Amino acid sequence: MAWALEIARKIGIRGVLFYPASAAMLALQCSIPKLIEDGIIDSNDVINIILESMKTLESTEWCLCNSTPDLEPGALSFVPKLLPIGPLLRTYGYDQGVSERSLGQFWEEDFSCLNWLDQQPRGSVIYVAFGSTTLFDEKQFKELALGLELTNRPFLWVLRKDSDCNNKVCFPNEFKGTQGKIIEWAPQEKVLSHPAIACFISHCGWNSTLEGLSNGVPFLCWPYFADQFFDKIYICDEWKVGLGFDLDENGMISREEIKVKVDKLLSDENIIFKARELKKKLMRDVDVGGKSSENLNKFINWLKE
Repeated sequence: MAWALEIARKIGIRGVLFYPASAAMLALQCSIPKLIEDGIIDSNDVINIILESMKTLESTEWCLCNSTPDLEPGALSFVPKLLPIGPLLRTYGYDQGVSERSLGQFWEEDFSCLNWLDQQPRGSVIYVAFGSTTLFDEKQFKELALGLELTNRPFLWVLRKDSDCNNKVCFPNEFKGTQGKIIEWAPQEKVLSHPAIACFISHCGWNSTLEGLSNGVPFLCWPYFADQFFDKIYICDEWKVGLGFDLDENGMISREEIKVKVDKLLSDENIIFKARELKKKLMRDVDVGGKSSENLNKFINWLKE
């Protein structure tokens, strides 16, 4: 939406750029002219739109992003003007008030899942959520449902009405679901901060990634499109706080693969330790005196001028 800044400039309103994805994705977009020059990618209409948007970096005084220096030092050094103020999170824990609604939510959050989590053993629950846009075909949905059952672990599954099977839920006949709870939308930060959560099967959207990292939860990565594939690389290869699923010969993630990876992740003490350590770093960034906190205060002071 960078064109809005040009309109603001023309009518005398100061504008600020906020980039909601990872700093690395912005660094990649800033590299597009060089990639075109070197013949690595071709110019097209989409690329040209991105190039026009990147020009706002030069004309905007402030460029903010939902990241931290500890999380993406390389990407942030590539775009020095980008100021990290993340992770941008709600400040309550799982045991605080449940009546408030998340800002920007389009679906009603189902707080009943918190009472259900309270009844589960510590570090036992697989949390499954694929964000607001991911869709599954019937075969893959069946494998996911039966894979969760095959793990023989409690699971909390966020399943939008439009997630599968032409906008209707089509559970396979073999699926019993007695060990799990299925809801349409979750108060995700409350869920991820709950001590019963063991791991997060995620589409790896940037917001979900930060929310999982900030709660020290290890990931099982199931990206759907766009920057989610890059975020998976961050999670599995750079930060080493999760594992990815492998496709079978039919291009599917099988029920057996789901069980294998859940068992492997939850038995890997190194991944679990790294997830907890990364949480500590992120929380230091947002604490008073932390790097992100200082950056945000600089911006607030500018607004007051």
